Amino acid sequence: LVFGPTRALAFQVEAMAPKVSKRPSAGTSTDKTAAAKVKQKILKVPAALFQKGRVDKSLVKKATEMTREQFVKFQEGMDAKWPLPGYMNGEKGHCHFRDETYERITRWTAETRIAYRPHAKAPGSKSHLRYEKYSSAKTVGEALRVGSYPMDWCWDYERGFIKVLGGPMREEPLDVAKEDEGQVTDVDRTIANWYVRELAKMVGVKGSELTTGSGVGESTLERGRRLLAQREACERLEAADREGRRINDEDVLAILKRWPFAKNPYRKNVMQPGKTWVFSDSMGILRDRQGDVHLTACSRRYPQVVELFGRWLKDHLPDDAKGFTWTTINVNCNYAAVTHRDNGNFGPSFIKAFGEFEGGALNYWPDDSGGNLEDLPKSKQSLDLTEGLALFNGNCAHGVQPFKGSRYSLVYFTVACHPLVNAEDRKKMALLGFPLPAPDMDPHQLLRPPKGYCLKTRVALTPAKHKLPAFRFYKPSDLPKCKSKPKSDAQVKKIAAGRYKPETQKSFYSSEARNARKEEKDDFMEV
Repeated sequence: LVFGPTRALAFQVEAMAPKVSKRPSAGTSTDKTAAAKVKQKILKVPAALFQKGRVDKSLVKKATEMTREQFVKFQEGMDAKWPLPGYMNGEKGHCHFRDETYERITRWTAETRIAYRPHAKAPGSKSHLRYEKYSSAKTVGEALRVGSYPMDWCWDYERGFIKVLGGPMREEPLDVAKEDEGQVTDVDRTIANWYVRELAKMVGVKGSELTTGSGVGESTLERGRRLLAQREACERLEAADREGRRINDEDVLAILKRWPFAKNPYRKNVMQPGKTWVFSDSMGILRDRQGDVHLTACSRRYPQVVELFGRWLKDHLPDDAKGFTWTTINVNCNYAAVTHRDNGNFGPSFIKAFGEFEGGALNYWPDDSGGNLEDLPKSKQSLDLTEGLALFNGNCAHGVQPFKGSRYSLVYFTVACHPLVNAEDRKKMALLGFPLPAPDMDPHQLLRPPKGYCLKTRVALTPAKHKLPAFRFYKPSDLPKCKSKPKSDAQVKKIAAGRYKPETQKSFYSSEARNARKEEKDDFMEV
């Protein structure tokens, strides 16, 4: 299941959707008349034939009015008018639906407008009788009311039997647990319940286990989707070990698409006017709103997702930046950050963008040393993060240009409070692959401090620092092509056994745990 987008698709009419308001028809006027008569008779079929489960074949045969000859006639020219979705690559689907199919169906609403291919299923089966009834629907809400379900929609969509004509679609699958009950429609509830069952089957657990295993503030839907991301991250890490290769962009993008991003209301400095949240998660160390410094909950619950993101940078770290360290990875999706400064990062940050999008370059003012953002000079660096990896100072002003498509980014940096990380979290971070900085590390060993753009903010640099660049940009050809030896299954299994195991507590940060860490921090400060 792909769960992060292509989110841009959520607000677009499918490329294959017809530009007419009425459904296409087939055959001559005589054929159309015959089809209309068949449909009227079908609508009078006993309701028992439209219920779930098996039925007596003799009842199906008795209720079927369409002949085989009529059906064959109706199919003439229809494959060209109703092609398969592009991502199916000309191959009809099976019961195991494609990631892209789940991505689309779970974003439908009751008002999403659809059209069904006329008489798409052969007579002589219960499926034919059901299809002749529900294919009259013009919206997803109508389709549900006349007896079709999400599994039908997936099956029909992968065969080109459904086209989306327009209407509202969601940016993300609806999490009904987080919505006002009065705003949830029957379609929303049906899709959500079915989706959770599908997630549970994919993960290999009961649906109830997704509920009991969720953390504080984590819904059943989020839990299921994150477990899938965790499982695939494990598989990709093991595949890289087995093949003796680096974690590549494809590995990272696959996990980003699976990961259900949280609506983060706290990063107000990056939000566009009128926005109250962005899709952003932090993995690694953070200082929370109570001042406690600890490993984030998602890092402890889904450690191999974090490990895979970190290993990507380790595998691509340029030779002249081998001393780069990080404690935290910001994982972002589909927002163009306004011009802002990060709040007290220690040292520089590495950033890379992933996905299928246009635009979205990083604007960067390398000599910004503070002051009013409105006073920044017009001249700036524009870094195309699809073309390479950038090392920059996040404490200097930066922002993201507008873009179209699905844009993800990973930002690797060190929090200023890194000396306060306790011993237990340090051990866990080592297992996750974080190269923690030394307490006395120079934050400007890779990039020089900003010079300032005016006399008031001008900074004097030592001759040694003057020689350092204000930023570094690495094209793919600049990155190392390191490759290790392929490993045996036994070696891969041994490596996997030594990885950080997912933790499942409901909450990791009780008042008692916070107080204990506060005492450790006070002792550290006294020393």
